[in-house]
Amino acid sequence: MRSPLDRLRHAVTFELLALGLAVPLGAVLFHLPVHDIGVVGVVSATLATLWNLIYNLLFDLVLRWRRGTTAKSIGLRVIHAVLFEAGLLALLLPFIAWYLGLTLVEALVMDLGFAAFYLVYAFAFNCAYDWLFPVPRPA
Repeated sequence: MRSPLDRLRHAVTFELLALGLAVPLGAVLFHLPVHDIGVVGVVSATLATLWNLIYNLLFDLVLRWRRGTTAKSIGLRVIHAVLFEAGLLALLLPFIAWYLGLTLVEALVMDLGFAAFYLVYAFAFNCAYDWLFPVPRPA
C-alpha cells in the first residue's frame, strides 16, 4: 500500500494540476468570471483532496481485504474513477448552487461538466502517477 506521505503527494499534485486546467476551461465554457470559477475550484479542490485521501484509503483497504493486493486492472480503474466522482458530486452540488446562485438543476449541469472532465483526468492522472511512482511491493 502507499504511505501516508505518498497519498498526500498524490492528492495535492492531482488537485493543483487539475485547477490549472479546469479553472480557465470552466470560465470559458460556462461564461463566468475566472474569479467565480476559481473560488468554486479552490473550495471544490479542498473538499476533493479530503475526499481523495479518504476514498483512496478505503478503496485500497477493501481491495487488499477482498483480493490481497491493491493492484488495479483497467476495469477496476474505471470503477474507481466513477465511484470517486459520484461521491464528490454529492458533496459539491449544494455548494456550487449556493455560491453561484444557481438552481440545483443548473448546478448539476455545471457539476456534471466538471465531473466529465475530472473523470477522464482522474483516469489519466492515476495511470501516470502509478507509472511514475509504483506501489512498493510487500516484503
